[in-house]
Amino acid sequence: METTVSTALLTDHYELTMLEAALRSGAAHRRAVFEVFARHLPEGRRYGVVAGTGRFLDALETFRFGEEELTFLRENRIVDEPTLDFLANYRFRGNVHGYREGECYFPGSPILVVEGTFAEAVLLETLALSVLNHDCAIASAASRMTHAAGSRPIIEMGSRRTHEWSAVAAARAAYLAGFAATSNLMAGRRYGVPTRGTSAHAFILVHDSEREAFAAQLDALGKATTLLVDTYDVATAVRVAVELAGPELGAVRLDSGDLGVAAHEVRAQLDALGAKNTRILVTSDLDEYAIAALTAAPVDGYGVGTSLVTGSGVPTAALVYKLVAREDAEGRLRPVAKRSVGKPSRGGHKAAFRRLDEHGCALGELVVPTGPDAARRAEALEIPDNGNGTPPGPVRPLLAELVRDGEIVGREPLSAARERHARSMAELPTEAHHLSRGYAAIPTVFAAS
Repeated sequence: METTVSTALLTDHYELTMLEAALRSGAAHRRAVFEVFARHLPEGRRYGVVAGTGRFLDALETFRFGEEELTFLRENRIVDEPTLDFLANYRFRGNVHGYREGECYFPGSPILVVEGTFAEAVLLETLALSVLNHDCAIASAASRMTHAAGSRPIIEMGSRRTHEWSAVAAARAAYLAGFAATSNLMAGRRYGVPTRGTSAHAFILVHDSEREAFAAQLDALGKATTLLVDTYDVATAVRVAVELAGPELGAVRLDSGDLGVAAHEVRAQLDALGAKNTRILVTSDLDEYAIAALTAAPVDGYGVGTSLVTGSGVPTAALVYKLVAREDAEGRLRPVAKRSVGKPSRGGHKAAFRRLDEHGCALGELVVPTGPDAARRAEALEIPDNGNGTPPGPVRPLLAELVRDGEIVGREPLSAARERHARSMAELPTEAHHLSRGYAAIPTVFAAS
């Protein structure tokens, strides 16, 4: 049986010092609303993908200060005794709304909204951002890769290129965004992601010959296995593989060289040997651009590692967690916003909708003050001309209830997020899927507070 580990210290020191000062000033118990959003998308990206919400909810459930955590804080004099007393009884009792996992997001999208007292909510900043910034970055990269791959499956295999637990989260995010499987067994155990794996060059090299290695693998795993054919000479390896397995050989893998040229050569050789149904899988530092370049090659699937777990050059989604409303002296929620040069935020407790055209294509993100008339206000907002003359259609609400009075109510299976991502991608205009540099695929329109 696994021991539950507290997530309370997966946080920044300054959150506890803010709490201590707010307890002294009396502001700690004011109602507050925090919001997670991106001021902009990474350069050249046209959409982002929400991922990590489920992991955040899991982490929130164990965000408790037990004896070990309190002892650490006390011995290191991080906060005073009144603050330690508060933390000993800490439990988030507020509400959380957010975009569902798999949904696409754009600049200004309030992808997570946390409501509670200032003391409750301010402590969750680092936890929320560390999970969402990582997972959204990975899912956004994975989405671009799966779209470039079309119907060809991609296996996530980046565990050896990142931190051991980041690898598990990355495998989850990649599967959510359309990858077919992962090489990471913990992701399979914890999240039910399908796992795949055959052999590396070391397996070939440890045997006295390539023929002996192939024979051993076929004997152990059957003819449906994938044989790695580029340890020595590719053409020789393919010939030996078919000699041993016959036309029922499942697949061969190429991991080096000019993959496009090699794939054409191997396909021709396999067909000539009668192995017309043997698939060709390619690996070797692939990203969305390399995958797109292989569209015309006779490739049946891809394995992606380093590029995926580093977000294909964008390892963080640049999300921020900002206070957007707080309780005033009369007990009313009042919008607040920072006005720092280059880092402004928009105050107010908000709701979000997506405007679709009559064919179900997204036209814009609509962000309005929350309340019973939020949908009506969103309907009234005008979207800048999209240039195709398509009349606007309905608006679709984007925020879902995730936590109510401290109780998690928004859990869902990973399969639901995976299906949602496919639907969300289908809503986007064609230009969203271009790999060339560009701006956000749809505009974000804000209503006055």
